[in-house]
Amino acid sequence: MSILQLQNTLREKVGETAREKFNIELEQIAAEIPPKTELGDLAFPVAFELAKQIKQATGEKQNPRNIAEILKVSLESFDFVAKVEVAGAGYLNVFYDRAKFFAESSEITFLKTPDQRSPKVCVEHTSVNPNKSMHIGHARNSVLGDTFVRILKATGKRVETQNYIDNTGVQVADVVVGFLHLRKLNLEQIKDLESHLQIPFDYYCWDLYTEVGKFYASNAENLKFRAETLHELERGEGEIYELADYVATRNVECILQTMERLDIRYDLLPRESDILHLHFWAKAFDLMKERGVVRFETEGKNKGCWVMPFDSHEGTDEHEADKILVRSNGTVVYTGKDIAYQMWKLGLLGTDFCYRLFYTYDDGKQVWVTTADKTEPENLPEFGNSEVVFNVIDSRQAYPQEVVKEGVATIFPEKGEGASVHLSYEMVALSVSAALELGLSLTEDDKTRPFIEMSGRKGWGVKADDFINLLEEKAFTEVSTRNPDFSLEKQKLIAHQIAVGALRYFLLKFTKNTIIVFDFKEALAFEGETGVYCQNAAVRFNSIFKKLEENALEDARQTFSMENKIVSEIFDSEIGNEIWSLAALALRLEETISQAAIATEPAILAKYNFNLSKAMHLFHHNHRIITEENAVKRAVLIAIADLARRALTGGLQTMGIEVPERM
Repeated sequence: MSILQLQNTLREKVGETAREKFNIELEQIAAEIPPKTELGDLAFPVAFELAKQIKQATGEKQNPRNIAEILKVSLESFDFVAKVEVAGAGYLNVFYDRAKFFAESSEITFLKTPDQRSPKVCVEHTSVNPNKSMHIGHARNSVLGDTFVRILKATGKRVETQNYIDNTGVQVADVVVGFLHLRKLNLEQIKDLESHLQIPFDYYCWDLYTEVGKFYASNAENLKFRAETLHELERGEGEIYELADYVATRNVECILQTMERLDIRYDLLPRESDILHLHFWAKAFDLMKERGVVRFETEGKNKGCWVMPFDSHEGTDEHEADKILVRSNGTVVYTGKDIAYQMWKLGLLGTDFCYRLFYTYDDGKQVWVTTADKTEPENLPEFGNSEVVFNVIDSRQAYPQEVVKEGVATIFPEKGEGASVHLSYEMVALSVSAALELGLSLTEDDKTRPFIEMSGRKGWGVKADDFINLLEEKAFTEVSTRNPDFSLEKQKLIAHQIAVGALRYFLLKFTKNTIIVFDFKEALAFEGETGVYCQNAAVRFNSIFKKLEENALEDARQTFSMENKIVSEIFDSEIGNEIWSLAALALRLEETISQAAIATEPAILAKYNFNLSKAMHLFHHNHRIITEENAVKRAVLIAIADLARRALTGGLQTMGIEVPERM
């Protein structure tokens, strides 16, 4: 039995007793984890709520403490409960039968396997414009989205991961302008150029994109090339479209390789061009008119527009209460197309993409891409038709996301607003020291700022690959010094694992609505709330088991399962609360992941991993398992150490962080 199952069972027991003894149906039963194990393993303040409801139902006033005494008897009858104490005015503090519960849960599997029969959920993240290499600001979106995918899967959810590709937007058009009007290259010449480049293709496009900005600034007439290119991209055929498709596709391939360095992968790459060419908006618009949720304005400021009324919005110059979906000139606003795409993701549009295989990872996992060409590939997975869609987009897109959510809910009230969830987050900036290390040119005034925000105008942009490279270099310096006996290949692997762990943990430890100021020294520190600190705790515990005899863990489990009385005495001894607190914390991984999923907040899991790591470091300092002479105590310590290292490994894995062989 897991600790979450035990908590839920005890809640059910409280509810059952409330019905039987007081004829009260409790809708929700609050439970709390006491700050110290000396105060219990679970606390119920339910007696106060019961007293209130009894008075409302009967007019009779009852003392919460007396109610708690009745509930106490009921809870103590449960097998895994050692005792229940009534504290204060009526709190119920539950103490588990530690020896029995630990024996039952010592081999627990923390992370669930996705149930392929369950309704599917979709997480869309990354969604970088495919016009150049990724910058570090995109990393928070990708790491946040990927970790949330892992959290959902760890709760048993079936998840489809999408990376939306806007291959017809202004950014792609600008790079195409650069190739055509600055470099004077056609498609075949671009392909030939690639074979001679000394830098990656997406790096070349990064520099070209900057040049195009200067090209426009030098002469406003040059903007006509952007308009012409955008027209060709929307038309979906011709030489310019083919060139743009090649450039966007190559950049997507580069982006996928960058994300693979962070162990981030996708199932599907839906493309903007296919949404346009397959007329998703037309289908959605017909459904809106059919269901009467849009209206054509014949007078007023919105005359000639199609609008969808939203009662919940007060309306401003920027955000109208009646949201315009089609302007008076017939053009569709971006949120209109986004509503159509969201409808497809939820299986509500009544039409589908065509698909082709885009890329196969080294381990055989496939990522597919949408296409407008009617193809019937073999072994095509089912895409779309999700129960809930989570869109990972920064906080600046809060209003459009609200429009999409309410728009879909207005068209399909049976689906409701809960089907569309915006995972909003704030930006990533750099500390001044990090900006200087990355080669950004700062003035003396810039150096006095609390942080450096990315700015394309000032040239303050850092490619994600360059950022990862520098992290790996710094980690390698430390790893090679600590492990001179390791091969260069192994040193590089560990440096990579530490660098990725440092970056991912730093981007996840702050709540989503917090602006992150990245600092290399802070992220790579061996002390404090860092990924390195957590990895080190797991490595330390793994090193214990490398030194133990081969069957030590199996023998330990047999020992403490046969010596229940002595194990109970150990848990009741002077060290009992300390070692039990580590075991109890380790057993709360499942509960923590569930909380992170419900709150859509990976920072909850990051904080758990840090607290577990602290407890493990303390345990390692206080106990010498290898030299412990008492056989039963040694068995208990071995089992707890194994439980903790498996919980931390699972918690870090869910954050996309590997545990290295050594630090």
